[in-house]
Amino acid sequence: MIPSINPPGDRTIGLLAYLYGPGKREEHVDPHLVASFDGMAPDPGRDPNSTLKALQQLLDQPVQALPEHARPAKHVWHTSVRTAPGDRTLSDEEWAEVARRIVAATGIDPGEGQPGCRWAAVRHADDHIHIVATLVCEDGTRPDDFRSGKRAQAEARLIEKELGLHRVAPGDGTAAQRPTSAERHKAERQGRERTAREELRETVRRAVAGAVSEEEFFGRLAAAGLLVKTRVAPSGGLLGYKVALHDDRNAEGEPVYYPGARLAPDLSLPRIRERWSADTIAQDGDTVQPLRPAAPATARRSAAAVAWQAVLVVEHGEDGLAAAHIAAAGEVLDALAKTSAAHTRRELQEAAWAFERASRSRVRAVRGHDRALRQAARDLVRGGPALGRGEDGASTAMAIDMLFFLITAAAHWHARKGHAQQAEAAQQAAEHLRAAYRAAAGHPLAVLHQRGRRLSRPLLQRQIAALREAVPHLAEQVLAEEGWHALAATLAEAEAAGHDPAALLADAAGHRELDTAESVSDVLVWRLRRTAGLPADATGLPTVTRLGATSSGKTAADRNRLPRRHR
Repeated sequence: MIPSINPPGDRTIGLLAYLYGPGKREEHVDPHLVASFDGMAPDPGRDPNSTLKALQQLLDQPVQALPEHARPAKHVWHTSVRTAPGDRTLSDEEWAEVARRIVAATGIDPGEGQPGCRWAAVRHADDHIHIVATLVCEDGTRPDDFRSGKRAQAEARLIEKELGLHRVAPGDGTAAQRPTSAERHKAERQGRERTAREELRETVRRAVAGAVSEEEFFGRLAAAGLLVKTRVAPSGGLLGYKVALHDDRNAEGEPVYYPGARLAPDLSLPRIRERWSADTIAQDGDTVQPLRPAAPATARRSAAAVAWQAVLVVEHGEDGLAAAHIAAAGEVLDALAKTSAAHTRRELQEAAWAFERASRSRVRAVRGHDRALRQAARDLVRGGPALGRGEDGASTAMAIDMLFFLITAAAHWHARKGHAQQAEAAQQAAEHLRAAYRAAAGHPLAVLHQRGRRLSRPLLQRQIAALREAVPHLAEQVLAEEGWHALAATLAEAEAAGHDPAALLADAAGHRELDTAESVSDVLVWRLRRTAGLPADATGLPTVTRLGATSSGKTAADRNRLPRRHR
């Protein structure tokens, strides 16, 4: 159950006209009163002798009783209270009790003999009500509604439990501001999937990913097609910024601008500056030198490698360092979603969108040590769009596989800290990554699977022996998996390249947990191909037919002896 308190307004009659009107897209069905401050307020929805004006005058009476100079300019308090999708439909009597509890909890009408405001609760849909109140008590004083939003949320958690509704995870004040009902209705009218506020937040977040300067950040905003205004101090220094969509206009036809801090707490200019100021100085005091853009596949292999290392920090590092790596993981997700091929882009975008909530908490990130992840995000963006096939496609699967474990580690970290909303968001992101991985890994793993099935029996037995030596506790599980032949092919390639398969396996399986993997063999394939320096995509590579030999008849040593121009 979500109470959503809107900024105070100045026209009671205007709000009532909306609540009792037809709504947008026939949203309002049978508008009627379910509760009021005295239980006797007129109901223009079901009483033909009542009018909106009569209800407005009744609610506004304490305001009008004050001298004009003492009346608050914004005197209309308004909140909606909405149940979650899938919840049962509450009766009018249940909604009436919800309304009474919300106005009491927020200080609008505390009850128990204390002065209260006049209010009315209107229902015009199965899943929510609106409560309108006027912010002057019966005795002419102002209500104690300080932090009414937090108080309403706390009461909603109790109501959910008592009525058997979906339990919303408690927040910690670090979530991005929710779109208002007006913004949602506007998005519906314009045919937008998301509100302007949400579109802007996603675009700005992607512009931040891996950026190292104001010039680069604002250049990315302009390239994304946003309107940008900056706030400059008298000294000439930049104080802040705000952004707008070209086609999001107000009634006067002017663009609707949102300051960065209103999009999300970590998108204010000072918070963004914290990221790149820490990037410029390395731990030993040296300036980080800009690198030439990497190819998409190279950038993805790099992202996989640093994600692998970041898991250890999140699992065992100090809280501030873990928080920084979790925040930077969000940048890598944004960059990967921005640059991936169409068949994985949608799920990666959803993963990045979900993880945005998990990237912030009350634990302040210690920036600088997350530099490798931010550089990986930067390399992904500068490397440009990746193809959905070949080394680009296979290295995308490799990166997603490693990021899945990093995001899962973030979910566990948040759960240990009691960050319920963030833990849930990270779990949602992990599920989207699973779906993206399936789309990305299907073809390259199928190629490896066929190569593994063509291995000679003696060579296959050598890989089985290496598996049992390295991970005896996992061997039988891996051998029973569909992905075993892909892993066997990878082990054979690594052996032909001069590696010890058992040592590689022990290292890959021993450093991180595998309990959350759908397929242990798939995970080990990508870890081995990365650590052994094998191409992510095996298409076109010679098949290993016996130890050290390929289908071309040459051993790895033979190939290494060839002059460079023939390799």
